[in-house]
Amino acid sequence: MTKITQTQATLAAAQMSRRNVLKSAVAIGAVGFASPLFVKNAFSSSGELNHMGWAGYDGYKIAIEAFTKKTGIKVNLTEQPDNDTIFAQAKLAAQTGAFDTIEPTVDRTVSYVENDLVAPWDEKKLTLDSYLPGMVDGAAGTMAVVKGGRYFVPAVWGTEALVFNKEKMPLEYGKASLADLWGEGLEGKVTVRAHSALASLGRVLDAEGKLPKPFMDSYKDDDVMKANWDVILKEALAKKKNIVQFWKGENEAQAAFRTNGAVIGQCWDSTGFNMGKEGPYGYIAPKEGSIAWNQGYMMMKNAKNTEQAYEWLNFQATPEGGAAMATVYSANPVGKGAVDKLDAKVAAFYTAAFPGDALTKLWWWPTQTSSYLKLRAEYADKFIAG
Repeated sequence: MTKITQTQATLAAAQMSRRNVLKSAVAIGAVGFASPLFVKNAFSSSGELNHMGWAGYDGYKIAIEAFTKKTGIKVNLTEQPDNDTIFAQAKLAAQTGAFDTIEPTVDRTVSYVENDLVAPWDEKKLTLDSYLPGMVDGAAGTMAVVKGGRYFVPAVWGTEALVFNKEKMPLEYGKASLADLWGEGLEGKVTVRAHSALASLGRVLDAEGKLPKPFMDSYKDDDVMKANWDVILKEALAKKKNIVQFWKGENEAQAAFRTNGAVIGQCWDSTGFNMGKEGPYGYIAPKEGSIAWNQGYMMMKNAKNTEQAYEWLNFQATPEGGAAMATVYSANPVGKGAVDKLDAKVAAFYTAAFPGDALTKLWWWPTQTSSYLKLRAEYADKFIAG
């Protein structure tokens, strides 16, 4: 029997804490799924899969190699920088048949179904009982299912919070706030993604009683959205001098800190992890709660390699595959047992980023309809151009 060190024991305890949070804070009523009898056909141990995923993650090829070694299936990866580009390319692929699977976030599920781009997964071919509670059921599961069909299956979940320079802009959990991005003395030192920054500013203004309607109602009614976001945009433009660079993808976010002088930003956890390897950068949850996202897979309606797609998903539901994909994004795995296989550095990073009650305050992106996304894009463009 292998002995574990005190450090390993500490990390294991931290990982167990994160598992417990997933079971309680993320899940809204765990639902059990029977393990399916998955029978491979002649194509499931060979062939290829055409997949559209995210750009800026060198480790993706390692996860693909592990999958290919286990199944014999080749994955042809096309990288895109953000959700909007994935959606735009999916609309083209609906005509060309270029992709079998795509990798958006769960809040976009309705918009893909509304545009008739994707097909529901056959749950009998999925190992849904291999996922952590709250990942394919509860609130996340509700967003994944439209009119009785499961259109989305998760791959990883992560957050968008505050990346900061520990020397030039030190932050402390419990005091760090989304409002810090808009503070005095930060002219030309902040980086944000436009639509995320507007949403976060909306949460701040909502808490201060400065919006005409509750902020969350913006996702339910387009007229309410416009009333609220008019106020949000006006406030953002008044403080735009703080923004040194807008980012859309991982590479741009890192460049804001590395070359353009940003000392604080609202960015993905992967940005915080990667910048922390280069210099004195940290990643911390704001007191209002980090934005949380659940990223995963949808199958194009005109997919050609469907059996390979099921193999791809079921590989990632294993501890080995789940850990591999979580390592790609420096994010959290969704499969049972995967967290125990994560790199110790990733586990330590999340322990530092989410101290105390931080994980219980996660703010999950709500479902966003096609009409909402269109309006959101218009406000983001005005913010960037203003």
